[in-house]
Amino acid sequence: MNYLGIDIGGTSTKLALLANGRILWTAKSPTYTRPTPQQLADAIRTAAAGRVQSADGVGLCVPGLLDRKARRITLSVNIPSLTGLDLDGLVASAVGQHCGPVQITNDAVATAYDIFDSRKLAGRLLVLAIGTGIGAAVLDDGQPLYVEGESPGHIGQCDVTVEGDRPIGPDGGAGSLEGYIGAVALHQRYGGDLSKMQPADPPVRALVRAVRICHAIYRPHHVCLAGGIGIRIEQILPQVREAIEQNLTSVARPGWQLFVGTSDFHAAAGAAKFARDHATAGPVARKESRP
Repeated sequence: MNYLGIDIGGTSTKLALLANGRILWTAKSPTYTRPTPQQLADAIRTAAAGRVQSADGVGLCVPGLLDRKARRITLSVNIPSLTGLDLDGLVASAVGQHCGPVQITNDAVATAYDIFDSRKLAGRLLVLAIGTGIGAAVLDDGQPLYVEGESPGHIGQCDVTVEGDRPIGPDGGAGSLEGYIGAVALHQRYGGDLSKMQPADPPVRALVRAVRICHAIYRPHHVCLAGGIGIRIEQILPQVREAIEQNLTSVARPGWQLFVGTSDFHAAAGAAKFARDHATAGPVARKESRP
C-alpha cells in the first residue's frame, strides 16, 4: 500500500512516498515566499512530478493552529494563505481525487513520528522542529501528546529573553524563541551562513533556555533538534548539551539523550507514516500527560 506525505513549509514543500513500509522517494519544490493557495498547489504538483498515480492515503502537515473538526487552519503566521483554506481541496487540486483520505497534522508531530519510528525509540520524545517557524511535538511511546490544539504547547512563542537582546517574534511576542532562532532571524544575524553560529550567541542561549524549560514541563527521555535549522546545530551540539546540563533542574530525567535529525524530509516521511497508521482510525485521540 502507498501513502503520500506532504510537508508544506514556510519556504518550500516536500514530499515523500511510503510503500510497503519503505520510503521510495522524496522530493522538494522550488522555494517560495508567502505563497498563494494556487502557488502551494503548484508546489505540490511540481514536487510530485507525475509520480503519484494513486495512493491509499495522504498525510498533510501544515504550520499553524488547526481546527481538526473544521479541517482548516485558523491562524498561520508564516503562510497566511493557509488560514481558512480548504485543505482537502488543496490536496485534490494538486494530486487529484485518487489518493484516498487526507490525514492532517503539523510538521513537528510528523517529524517526531518519523524520528520515533526510524530510531526505534521508547519512552517520551520531545522534538523541536526549527525552520521558518518553530514547532514542538511530544510523543509518549509513539503517541502524540496534545495540550492545546494539535500541539503540546507553543514553545516557539515562549519568552526566552537573553539579556541585552530582546527581538520581536513574527507573532508579535517579545523575546520569543522564534524571534531568536527562526529562519528569518538567523538570516538577519548571520546572512544565511549558520557555520558562524557560536554557543555564546543569543540564538543558541535562547534555545538552551527553551530546552531547559521543556525538561521541567515534559520530562523527556529524548530531545531531538530537527527541521532545516535544527539538524545544522550538530556542529555545536556538545556545547549546547553542556549549557543545558549546567544546574539543570533535578526534575529532568537522568540519562536523557540529545541528538539532531538526519534528514530534511523527516516531516514528509512522518506525514506518510501518520496517514498509514490513522487511515481508518479517525482523528487522533488526545492523550493525557504521564509522569
